Amino acid sequence: MDFYILKEEVVKSLNLTLGVVEKRQTLPILSNVLIEVDESSLKLTATDLESEISTTSTISNFKSGGKTTAPARKLSDLCRLLPDLTEIHFFLDGDNLKIETSSGKYNLSTLPSDDFPIFETEDTQSQVNISSDNLKTLISKTSFAMGNQDWRHYLNGLFLSIDDKDITSVATDAHRLALASTSLNEAASESTSGIVPRKSINEIGKLVGDNSDNVVMKISQSSVLVEAAGTRFISKLIEGKFPDYQQVIPSGESSLLEIDKKLFSDSLSRVSVLSSEKYKGVRIVTKGNSLNISANNPEKEQGEENINCKYSGEDVDIAFNVNYLQEILSTLDCDQVEVHFFGSDKSCLITDPNNSNLKYVVMPLLI
Repeated sequence: MDFYILKEEVVKSLNLTLGVVEKRQTLPILSNVLIEVDESSLKLTATDLESEISTTSTISNFKSGGKTTAPARKLSDLCRLLPDLTEIHFFLDGDNLKIETSSGKYNLSTLPSDDFPIFETEDTQSQVNISSDNLKTLISKTSFAMGNQDWRHYLNGLFLSIDDKDITSVATDAHRLALASTSLNEAASESTSGIVPRKSINEIGKLVGDNSDNVVMKISQSSVLVEAAGTRFISKLIEGKFPDYQQVIPSGESSLLEIDKKLFSDSLSRVSVLSSEKYKGVRIVTKGNSLNISANNPEKEQGEENINCKYSGEDVDIAFNVNYLQEILSTLDCDQVEVHFFGSDKSCLITDPNNSNLKYVVMPLLI
């Protein structure tokens, strides 16, 4: 293996792979990146046995091909710290990867490429196409509500469901739920669904975040594959049945609160300073077109505010974890939000009046 490549090309590829590389690896080779070179390109692959990412970049001068593995983080740090537009010379010398620039020489140890784990994929995958913006929106609008190390493992991921021309993402930690749906570029050949793990969703979000290309997605019974702009990411799905989210979304007759999002959020922020650190609870009481927000703590400190709103229906007296409300408000792009109340002891439904594809459910606190 002997080739030249610009710093910017290799750094971009390494940045994409680092999120998958295990920091606390059980196998030494999992902290390495697989390096494969042919006449025109450099292919880098990283895996943690649960997911795998491969990305291709263009080399500037080819001497000979081959493959090896090298420590991903050391390689990334070294290349990143080189001056911009540096042409880097990589070549193998026995078990060492030599790296040379016009001003320096570096030497990294390698492990045999034959020991690098191969990620098993399934052939029976239904393929769909989606714009990167739509996929990015789906993830950003819902992923914050995923469970985090919940014993119910099926909550520790994002549920994706594909049906005809629609794709829906749902996340819940059993205290709140976030749902978003958007359209595919074309109808899917069959309906399919799966629960994508938290770590993998974060990597897919990064992959499509700076991308303007369309994305190819394939979901099978046990894995999900995403391809965009020369990068291929594949992950195992979480086994288990996702809760029936339609049953969680409240329906029927409700009382409607219409309120300025920034006004509501700012008031919640101020009042919650004096809420209990353990529960972060805020109490919301409606009375006509006035909303009373209050909080207190075991030190007998308290705060309250009254803000204007538009309200119709039965008055409610209800409490919520303020962090759940604030995360939803920060996700919404609208100026006005709608909060649907179904009673003082039932979950509320938060919606964007301009976007019927977004729904957020928050369970009340018993304080």
